[in-house]
Amino acid sequence: MTSLRAAAQTDIGRIRSENEDRMLCNLELGRFAVADGVGGLPGGGEAAQCAVELVGAETPENDAALIALVQRTNEAVRELGRKVSPSTGIGSTLTAGWIRDGALHLGHVGDSRCYVWRAGTLQCLTEDHSMENEVRRRRARGENVSFSMAQRNMLTRCLGQPTPPEVDTCTRPLVAGDRYLFCTDGVSRLVTDTEIREALGRAQAPAAVLDELIQQALRRGGTDNATAVAVFVE
Repeated sequence: MTSLRAAAQTDIGRIRSENEDRMLCNLELGRFAVADGVGGLPGGGEAAQCAVELVGAETPENDAALIALVQRTNEAVRELGRKVSPSTGIGSTLTAGWIRDGALHLGHVGDSRCYVWRAGTLQCLTEDHSMENEVRRRRARGENVSFSMAQRNMLTRCLGQPTPPEVDTCTRPLVAGDRYLFCTDGVSRLVTDTEIREALGRAQAPAAVLDELIQQALRRGGTDNATAVAVFVE
């Protein structure tokens, strides 16, 4: 029988006055997530908290149910925004995973990430929904589009929008020895994929991975809140 070990950790960082990241680590129910309140809007922490609470309340039975759950969460964040910030709204990223039937079922909106380490190889299971990536996709289709470097990290999808966002999904069968990392961009922008791969490979416990990666982000300036959840498949 597959067993899991997991840990979660967050840090406000060196610059921000408030931690607007939230995390979910429910080992008993196999529910894990990170959410990052959208910068530049008020109520980021409230948006992220709403997101992790709702997706942590149930385990979707299939992809259609997963997408429906995330889109209901989008509407809940939008409704909360009408109260918290009626003039601008609020927003959050969400990268969430549910363990069911021997597999990880992933739902993703925004630029938080989920990585998997397997037998020494690291793979990012999510794609950042950023202006830079959107322009790259459109250029690949032959469109003549450009963007300024100041806009490269601007989100093209997040929770809290009037139109339900497209939800990326992924199903990954669990294999003994797999190690998963959910993290916000306060980690992924300051710690390289190579460093993440090496940390996941050598750590003896999930908490040790999180200590190493978040401390590395802090040493490099801690320019954003840094939050991560690590899940080891035994």
